Amino acid sequence: MTSQASTSAIPDNELRVAGRVLRSRLIVGTGKYPDFETMQKALDQSGTHVVTVAVRRERLIDAQGRSLLDYLDTSRYTILPNTAGCFTASDAVRVARLGREILEQINNPGQDWVKLEVLADKKTLLPDPVGTLEACRELVKDGFKVLCYTSDDPVMAVKIKEAGAASVMPAGSPIGSGQGVLNPNAIRIILELLKENDPTFPVIVDAGVGTASDVTIAMELGADGVLLNTGIAHAKDPIRMAIAMKHAIEAGRLAYLSGRISKRLYATASSPWTGVISYIPGE
Repeated sequence: MTSQASTSAIPDNELRVAGRVLRSRLIVGTGKYPDFETMQKALDQSGTHVVTVAVRRERLIDAQGRSLLDYLDTSRYTILPNTAGCFTASDAVRVARLGREILEQINNPGQDWVKLEVLADKKTLLPDPVGTLEACRELVKDGFKVLCYTSDDPVMAVKIKEAGAASVMPAGSPIGSGQGVLNPNAIRIILELLKENDPTFPVIVDAGVGTASDVTIAMELGADGVLLNTGIAHAKDPIRMAIAMKHAIEAGRLAYLSGRISKRLYATASSPWTGVISYIPGE
């Protein structure tokens, strides 16, 4: 007979997003790796089920003319096309539709979803809130299930959900910065507001993750998943970092489900004071 303690220690890796069941709470990007072969190995070791692909042509083809899609096992991974590199709502909508066409051609099951990014400028890579909201509404109207990248502003997160997004993806910190979750209180508020009347609504922390502890912190806050790219791709050893991220996502989720102890100003003894036998040397 399995005890309650042992069953509660089993990682609940499955995550429901946009009508799909994902076998891992870690979503990994495919850009910035030194080569496609390293990307393949890192994705394999990460345990991810969903990989993001920037569908703009210049990001699909490498210097040797090889296609990134040839290095992805589409029977194993569900591809999540993203609109990375778009700075207007109209451009993001166009690229999303292009991504849908590409996935239809390779018969991948991700045709109707997209990770939406509309960026404000090339220096900060912060999301443009107006353009993001405009593109989200347009894509939802066009039948897309939109996983929407945004800042850690709780008000904006609520507006994006109200616009019909299938998932809201607040940034832990700026894209590629490796600073981790800079404002945990903002993430907590976003989780509270978006899940208040809809506990299963998926909130996925996206951007700024630098190492495994950043992933764990995001998951311990109650995030449903983490999307990352640079933290693995630019690590000195991407393969080992991918393994670390896999374990971090599971550890953080388990810690969140377990319920951490409260923080106290003073120490609390692990053993009771009552019943202690005093010992006096020489007696």
